Amino acid sequence: MAGRTVVGVLALQGDVSEHMRAFADALGGEGEVVEVRSPADLERCDACAIPGGESTTIARLIAENGLDDAFRVFEGGIFATCAGMVIVAVSINDTRFRPLGIVDIDVERNAFGRQRDSFEADLDVTGLDEPFHAVFIRAPLASAAGPGVEVLASLPSGIVAVRQGRHMALSFHPELSGDLRLHRMFLAGL
Repeated sequence: MAGRTVVGVLALQGDVSEHMRAFADALGGEGEVVEVRSPADLERCDACAIPGGESTTIARLIAENGLDDAFRVFEGGIFATCAGMVIVAVSINDTRFRPLGIVDIDVERNAFGRQRDSFEADLDVTGLDEPFHAVFIRAPLASAAGPGVEVLASLPSGIVAVRQGRHMALSFHPELSGDLRLHRMFLAGL
């Protein structure tokens, strides 16, 4: 991208400070990281992270703050992690809210079980030379990906990382790993 990149982090619920720190480090002073709470905040961004948290709560807050339509027409890249993957999917296994339909994936919420079933795994990720240590907390899983979606990583149970155009959706929390490679990969694709 030309000029200084502005990365927003949806700041309604979830791992906001962790994502802000990871993107600030990944940008290395070559951009700005801002909180996104409104459509006006989103409009000034080149990219936006939708962090993990509780997907039904995040979806409700997105709608209450008028961000649902703003995200659907947003031309920047979206970096969606954990609950964010649920939010950006085309379809989900939950009827309590309608996902944004930005990334052509079908997602199962809490596919690996409850909080006590959280785990860590080393993933082989397309585009990375070494495995990525991923933290899964009440993680979703993509059960299917459309034809325009590149699967970046999978586990035996299903898809855990995808890229579609400028967007990335991950079922885990890269912001908790201390490894900035996925944040940098996302930024390089803007």
